[in-house]
Amino acid sequence: MAACLPSAAQVIGPQGQIIDTSGVYKDRSDSLDAAVFVARQSGNYLSKGKTIRTEVISSAGLGKMACCNLAESFENSASVTVGYSDAVTGARQIRLLGLSGVYTQMLDEARPVMRGFAAPFGLSYVPGQWLESIQIAKGASSVISGVESMTGQINLEYRKPTDEKPLFLNASVMSDTKMDLNIASSLQMGPSWSTVILGHVSGNIEAADHNGDGFMDSPRQLQFNLANRWLYYADNGVQVRFGFRAVQDSRKGGQKGYDHETYSIEEPSSPGEDPWGSDIVNRSLNGYLKVGIPIEPDNSQNIAVVADYSYQDMDSWFGASSYMGRQHSAYMNLLYQNDINESHKFTAGLNGVFDRYDEDFSRTVWLLGPEHSGYKDVTDLGYAGVFGEYTFHFRDKFTAIVGLREDWYNKAGFRFSPRVNLKYSPVEEIVIRANAGRGLRYSTPLVDNIGVLSTGKIFKGNYNEHTLEDAWTFGGNITYYFPFGASSDTYLSFDYFRTQFVQQSVVDYERGANTIWFYNLDGNRSYTDNYQLDFSVDPVERFTVSLTCRYTNARIELPGKGLVEKPMTSNFKGVLNLQYATRLSKWVFDFTASVNGSARVYDFMLDAADADGNLLYANGRTPVYPLLYAQVTRRFKGVDIYLGGENLTNFRQKDVILGTRMADGKVNPRTSSFDASAVWGPIMGIKVYAGVRFTLWKKA
Repeated sequence: MAACLPSAAQVIGPQGQIIDTSGVYKDRSDSLDAAVFVARQSGNYLSKGKTIRTEVISSAGLGKMACCNLAESFENSASVTVGYSDAVTGARQIRLLGLSGVYTQMLDEARPVMRGFAAPFGLSYVPGQWLESIQIAKGASSVISGVESMTGQINLEYRKPTDEKPLFLNASVMSDTKMDLNIASSLQMGPSWSTVILGHVSGNIEAADHNGDGFMDSPRQLQFNLANRWLYYADNGVQVRFGFRAVQDSRKGGQKGYDHETYSIEEPSSPGEDPWGSDIVNRSLNGYLKVGIPIEPDNSQNIAVVADYSYQDMDSWFGASSYMGRQHSAYMNLLYQNDINESHKFTAGLNGVFDRYDEDFSRTVWLLGPEHSGYKDVTDLGYAGVFGEYTFHFRDKFTAIVGLREDWYNKAGFRFSPRVNLKYSPVEEIVIRANAGRGLRYSTPLVDNIGVLSTGKIFKGNYNEHTLEDAWTFGGNITYYFPFGASSDTYLSFDYFRTQFVQQSVVDYERGANTIWFYNLDGNRSYTDNYQLDFSVDPVERFTVSLTCRYTNARIELPGKGLVEKPMTSNFKGVLNLQYATRLSKWVFDFTASVNGSARVYDFMLDAADADGNLLYANGRTPVYPLLYAQVTRRFKGVDIYLGGENLTNFRQKDVILGTRMADGKVNPRTSSFDASAVWGPIMGIKVYAGVRFTLWKKA
């Protein structure tokens, strides 16, 4: 069944055991050999065996950073760039192939997650210590989980019920008072049943204002997160997986003392009274079921059913504005797989998604006086379709995966989505990959761009509509493995990918003064070219050097401006990672340095000045800036103690809150020029953290 879910192939662990990443079938020696690749425990590496260009962040890589959550797990990757959506809410967003993370399909062991209202804060709800690995597949991937992936898929592999660790604990504290506690317990309850319990709590005691602009650098927050996953494995090979998850998260940002219940739309009598801020409460519930049934004893034919239900509740206030959202989502996938022989196999099935969005949006901002707008609506969105995927293998030389889908979208009718992935290895040292395909997704304009709510600008256009976005992505990768170094995985790899939109929901800050326009692309051009070079070598035993460079050319055609560089999109990034471990890995040293390229700023930012009247963006671009990270880990029997630092260059974005400056140098949020969404760099300076990991291994 691993072939039914190609985004999550099997992996051989450091002790030679097969790690079940398909999420449907348990450890089976008779599983599909072509879907197996040997994963050395480097932090980040390119999978040699995958047909699709896939970067893997292993458990070793997840331990390189504080890794309090998923957003902080990509600091060693130039493929994925992580930033803030605004300077108030703490919402994190990723970019893959130069585009927002909403165009990347997030998978929880092959189940689509972080959709709709769950997207803005979903990265913060996946504790890094819950994960076994992260698999980043670039470009058009499999059609089996739908075609919402336009730039790629990120598949999350959680700690398994069959793990050999009855108890794992991780606790950390950061210099900004943020504390993090994670618990994982895998229990075998007889020959057929096993379960894993995952717990998480995090929060900060205090939120500081180091730059003195009157706004907290990060929100005060408190999160509780609990998950329980079960596995039943019968003697006849039938397998059942099910589980649930619950999250509650509250965060208060902006100016200290903000209270949405007493906030007035009238101008206060004196500066500092009635402070502006945000207050957000998120609650979510998720339950899933997977059933795998082998038809043949050798598992050459099998069927699987995957069902998932999620409920997301988001209550949010921004000054005098509010956005209340409720989302019910259901996902169903029925698959049949037939491995005809070693060269030919196919997967076919039925698949569908249903989303109900209940939105209540009320917005009050200031122009010449209070301006009121909003809407209240219940919208049903969904699609259902049939798919087929054929895989051809010719020895170890050539692999082709051809996938076809025909879906009916309830707001747009039928859509046909083809995808193809090719892999060719003319000699053992060279791997060439190519892929192309179509991606489709319904937009949720406000939550996709939640930073717009942290502004005083007026909204115009179709911000309450859900456009079916349509894009084609194609590209490829060539990797050469060198015969030197202390390991067999010395490689140089080059990627190129292009994403071109046919239809897109556009959020335009530059169409009018103090206005944000929402409209559809409707025939205009929007595309992104992405180039990346990766090099990895172990010069000596236990010492790994990885270097990655990425260049992005992102363009969009805007009314009155023509084809221009997409604003607030960094044009390049370089990452150098060094890791050294002493014998038996008693000491592990990690160092990461990155340089982040400039981006074109919005037109309204051209007049932004600091307290001394100096223009912040005189050349119309953000500055190039470096970031440094370091960590040292001391390992004892069952216990790891680590100490590290982030942003050791202490680089911070100046004047991250823009707007009308008052006499005391602070910003007045009750103006249409107020904007806290123009974030392109770090908001916090140096952060130091310390933590401990405890692992109780199962006795032989």
